[in-house]
Amino acid sequence: MNLQTLFIILWQIMLWQSIAIADTSQDTPQLIYHPISFQPDTADHRQAAPLTKGSHLKIFLPTLANVYLSHAINDALLVPKNNAQGWDYGLATSHRKLNDLSYEFTLRKDVLFQDGTPFNADSVVENMEYFTYKPYQFSKFHETFSHVEKIDDYTVRFHLSQKYGMFFNDLIWLQFYTKPYLEKYGWNGKEGCPNLAEPGPFGTGPYILTEGYAESDRVAPKIVLKANLHYWNKEYPKIETITVYTELDEIMAKDMILYEEGKLDLAPVSFNYKIQTILGPYSKLVISPSTHNYMIHFNLYNGHPKLQEKTVRLALNQALHQKNLLYFVYKQEGEMSATLASSQLNGVAKVHQNLLPFSEIQDPYLESQQKHLKEILAGLHLTVLTQNYFLPLWRGIEEQLAKVGVSLEINAVLEEETVLKELTSTSNRKNTKHWDLLMWENGGWFSGHPWSAFKVYQTLNPANRTVHWSTLPVDLTMDGYLEQLFQIPTDEPGYQEIVRKIITHAYDQAYMLFVPTPHQIWAVNKEVIFHPYQQTVLPLWKIAITSLHPSIRNGDYPDNLKQPFEIKREHFK
Repeated sequence: MNLQTLFIILWQIMLWQSIAIADTSQDTPQLIYHPISFQPDTADHRQAAPLTKGSHLKIFLPTLANVYLSHAINDALLVPKNNAQGWDYGLATSHRKLNDLSYEFTLRKDVLFQDGTPFNADSVVENMEYFTYKPYQFSKFHETFSHVEKIDDYTVRFHLSQKYGMFFNDLIWLQFYTKPYLEKYGWNGKEGCPNLAEPGPFGTGPYILTEGYAESDRVAPKIVLKANLHYWNKEYPKIETITVYTELDEIMAKDMILYEEGKLDLAPVSFNYKIQTILGPYSKLVISPSTHNYMIHFNLYNGHPKLQEKTVRLALNQALHQKNLLYFVYKQEGEMSATLASSQLNGVAKVHQNLLPFSEIQDPYLESQQKHLKEILAGLHLTVLTQNYFLPLWRGIEEQLAKVGVSLEINAVLEEETVLKELTSTSNRKNTKHWDLLMWENGGWFSGHPWSAFKVYQTLNPANRTVHWSTLPVDLTMDGYLEQLFQIPTDEPGYQEIVRKIITHAYDQAYMLFVPTPHQIWAVNKEVIFHPYQQTVLPLWKIAITSLHPSIRNGDYPDNLKQPFEIKREHFK
């Protein structure tokens, strides 16, 4: 019996309910097993009127809150969308490419900032002046942007200093702020973006940030959004108030959404909670492929000296049985991956077709392979820094590495910012916590472009960059490949080949600890209408509720709806 068949059998067993019934011929009741009956999810057809008084959505976001929330608060010229190119027009209504260095955009004419001031070409010019002074630094846009020119009140022309293939990906995160906000915060000059530094009517989006803050290096435990009643697209928003929690314990969050109606409406859940979510009286399961990437860094600056050896890094990767992790940890909600980049990212799937995970080349559980790996790794003790959200995966990794003599000391923290602070300070050897392996989740926020995954491979730290995401030694070959990636649009010849070179080089050097890439798994209140994006964007403006949602319902929730709903699987081909 293969592992897949075994998993399916176990899954079927767990999805049977036991009901004890009295048998008068025996002293003890017998158990009779009945298969669960799933009912269709009819919420889409029972949508409440938009902005019903008192409508309130509550969300848990343990990672990347500023990225997930930003497009609900602030629009950009282009906005994310689940389509082939990954974007649609937002504050712009059209564009034309004049040449490799010049692009012209026509602006939407009916847009106001949330404080009532108009958005126009002057707003774009003013914002880009502040951007030049303190730009975001997660890509190369701040090095290639020259200036923006006002053609008329609703036409602007962007000028670049060099060809830049990722320009349109960057435009999705080029969001605009009111003058008072710019005078106080500007663009902050941080590597991550966007900056939602304080509450206020500073954006152009469908929701106003009224409590909390969310930036790449600091996130409030509670964030509150209120509907922008003057949003230019009158179809949105649909809910009055949205509250976001960022520091809940995962088990607490799971129980709140499954069993405590009204406490939580939407949350990513770990693979372990699939069945509980299906069986919860108030919850349903929504699953989608994603561009998310699990980043597990080796500390090659001040971590364990043995990690400097490529043979050791290779052996650690070879010791992981990805198929077992996929079946028994991920519950089959993901896919095996030769490197850390999701195959949903542009150009990655074609590379993965010809590049196998190490465990698919040689079974790490073979006696001969385990003997070989023990000779390299036996006695190695490594310290792990991670969020507690990822502990189920680390327990699986720990079990597999123990088979080849590797022990782990796992230090789990609640806040994502603690992990990222230690990561980004390690290249300067200013990390305050010792770690050998560090894990975080980097979603595919760059509109399907793999730079969201590849940025951890950039080893040279430009003089004007204040934060560094890599923990690798200087690698001029890799940096050269990444420089080529910056220049080539995804639809031009040469793009696929440079993606192949980057992935293959990282694979050959075993630069990270590679694990399967995950699907998105969302626990959702049964009366919430939610269709996820594959990108790391939460389309809050599109989420709706039914008249039976606890925030607006009178009376108890109907018992018949407490039975399991069918699993909703979206965007699978």
